[in-house]
Amino acid sequence: MDPSRLNWLSAADAARAIRDGAVSSAELVEACLARVREVDGDVQAWAFLDPEHALSQARALDERRKEGASLGPLHGVPVGVKDIIDTSDMPTEDGTVLHAGRTPAEDATIVARLRAAGAVIMGKTVTTELATYHPGKTRNPHNPEHTPGGSSSGSAAAVAARMVPLALGSQTNGSVIRPAAFCGVYGFKPTHGFIPRHGVLRQSRTLDQLGVFARTIEDVALACEQLVGYDERDPDTMPPRARIPFVQITTDGPPLPPLLAFVKTPIWDQTEPETREAFGELVAHLDDRVEEFALPDSTRDALEWHRTIMEADIAASYVVEYEKGRDKLSDSLRAQLERGRRITALEYQTALARIPRLIEGFARLFERYDAILTPAAAGTAPRGLESTGSPMFCTLWTLAGMPALSMPLMQGANGLPLGVQLVGARGNDARLLRTARWLAAQTQAEAPDGV
Repeated sequence: MDPSRLNWLSAADAARAIRDGAVSSAELVEACLARVREVDGDVQAWAFLDPEHALSQARALDERRKEGASLGPLHGVPVGVKDIIDTSDMPTEDGTVLHAGRTPAEDATIVARLRAAGAVIMGKTVTTELATYHPGKTRNPHNPEHTPGGSSSGSAAAVAARMVPLALGSQTNGSVIRPAAFCGVYGFKPTHGFIPRHGVLRQSRTLDQLGVFARTIEDVALACEQLVGYDERDPDTMPPRARIPFVQITTDGPPLPPLLAFVKTPIWDQTEPETREAFGELVAHLDDRVEEFALPDSTRDALEWHRTIMEADIAASYVVEYEKGRDKLSDSLRAQLERGRRITALEYQTALARIPRLIEGFARLFERYDAILTPAAAGTAPRGLESTGSPMFCTLWTLAGMPALSMPLMQGANGLPLGVQLVGARGNDARLLRTARWLAAQTQAEAPDGV
C-alpha cells in the first residue's frame, strides 16, 4: 500500500487496513498531515491542528492494537471536528474572537463516542461566526475563488480535499447539506434528536442537528452507527433502544427498487438553469422509479416559520455575546440578533405550532415514496467569499427534523459539484442511506474522485 496515498482511503477501508495490520494509524495520520501541508495553504480548512498531538493519539492507538486490546469500529481513523463541538484537549472557539482561547473541561458527547470507537481527533475545522452566516477563512477545494458553503465550511472542505476521511458538522438551516453539495462530498444530517448535542454550541433547541461528512455512503453509515443514540443530557434524543445497524441496512440493499418523489419545492424558480436541466436529465434517467410531487404553495411559508424560530432562538442563545461584545460581531450576525430580539412570543409560539402539522403532512407522503429527491442548493458554489450561499433548499427539511443527505452525483458547467439532496421520513435514517446507495449505483457515483 503506497504510504503517500493512504489519505485516499475511505474511513471503512482505513479501519479494516489498520485492524488487519496492513497499515498503522500513525502512517495514516502522517499521510493526512502531508496532505494538509500540501493543500491547506489554499483551502484553509483548519481552525486548530497540532500535528504532534494527532500523531500521539495515533501512536497510542497503535500500541493498543499491538497489546491485543479490543478495537473500535473507527480504530485509528482521523476525524475532523467542527469548531463548535467541545474537545477537552484542544480549543473550541466557535468561530468568534469573543471565545478565543476557550478550552472546554470535557468532550462533547459526540466526540466522546468517536474516541470510544477508536477515532483520532485530528483537529478542529473552521466554522462560520458562531455557526451563522458570516464566512470563515475556508475556500472551496475545487476552486479557491468560490465559497465552500457554511456553516460547516472546514469539515466539508477537509473531507473533499482528502485531508481526513470523516468530519463532523452541524445544521440549524443548511449547514451540512449546503457545504457538502458545494464541496462535492456526502453530507448527512440525521433525524432531529438522533445524535446528541451535549457539548455543542447551542443556537436553537428546536432546529440544531448534528451531521457527518464523508466520501462514501458506507462511511456515513459507519459513522452514524457510532454516534446515534440516547443521551440523558440532551432531552430531545430518542429514548434508549438497541443500536441501529446502519452499515448492515445500508449495504444489504433495498428489497425492491425504491420509488422517489421529485420535489421541486415552491422556490424552484430560484434554481440556476443548469440545475433545472441536470435534474430533468436525472429524472428522465430514473424513468419509472421517480414521480414528480408538487408541494402546496403554503410550504413556502415554512421559510418564514423557520426564520422566526431560528432568529428568536439565536437572540436568546447569544445574549451575552450581543450585550458584552456586539462591536466584535459581524454586521450580518448583529442584524440577525436584533431581528430576533424583536420577535414577539405570539409570533414565536405560532411558528413552533406549525412544525407538528408539517411533520404529519410529510408522513403521509412516505406512505407511497421511499425518499424525496430535490436540489441541495440553487446551483454550484457561488463565486466569491463574502457569502456562504443560500440555505433555502435545506430549510424545509431542517424545520421538520427529517433526515437529509447531499450526494455528489452531478457537476456544473464550471466543473464544480452540483449536489442532489435525498430526504427521508423521520426515524428512517438507515433506510434513507440504503435508498441513497441504490441511487448512487444508478448514476455510477458511489465513489467520487474528489480533488
